[in-house]
Amino acid sequence: MVLNTTAMGESGPLVAFCHGLFGQGKNWTAIAKSLAADHRVLLVDMPNHGRSDWHDRVDYLDMADEVATLFSADDPVALVGHSMGGKAAMVLALRHPELVERLCVVDISPVDYHGLTEFGDFIEAMQGLDLGALTRRSDADEALTEAVPNRTVRSFLLQNLRRDGDAWSWQPNLAVLGRDLAALGGWPADRLDGVAPYPGRVLWVAGQTSAYVKDEYGAAMDRWFPQNRRVTVKNAGHWVHSEQPEVFTEVLRRFLQS
Repeated sequence: MVLNTTAMGESGPLVAFCHGLFGQGKNWTAIAKSLAADHRVLLVDMPNHGRSDWHDRVDYLDMADEVATLFSADDPVALVGHSMGGKAAMVLALRHPELVERLCVVDISPVDYHGLTEFGDFIEAMQGLDLGALTRRSDADEALTEAVPNRTVRSFLLQNLRRDGDAWSWQPNLAVLGRDLAALGGWPADRLDGVAPYPGRVLWVAGQTSAYVKDEYGAAMDRWFPQNRRVTVKNAGHWVHSEQPEVFTEVLRRFLQS
């Protein structure tokens, strides 16, 4: 398994970012640049995304173990994960606590969400796009408008559209991601039996209008990550780091420096 990564910064503690579903490491570039003066930053393309290799299934333990190969106990990482990447980061911290100096989880909880209907609709729309008929990226934007009317979400999805000569393709492994949405929305609690809670410090950053971090999930957070504190960012939803980047960056910077 080959994971594509991008590194920034030459000195300071190591910080790594794990993106969410349909994301890429480069989505964190602006935030990474703002940290690079004081940190070494690693942007990771998660399996089945970006320029990383594809798998034939979605499995959070496999995902976590693959990302874990990027780190060393001699140089533990401050790990930041959003959504899917947040679940992978949580599993990594639980299975390999010696690799993770601290953890920041962005708008996701260690629970089973029992389906991700909205994301399934996105995958169906992306798979339904006639790539052979495209002449320019704006054609794809127009074709997806009815299925994905939110311009911000549509632009985010279209970042995954790659052009090689006259041929267009999607970077994510849409077939596997669509088939395994239940695994993506789940939490592998039964496969973590006997694993101790993560002893390090954890920051949860949630979007005010998002439903992915609720008070009722607090027991699960405390069960697995007892040293956690939670911050809710106003006027932000699930993509809190892109909707309120300045606020998110300041919250993260304070956590890294504390």
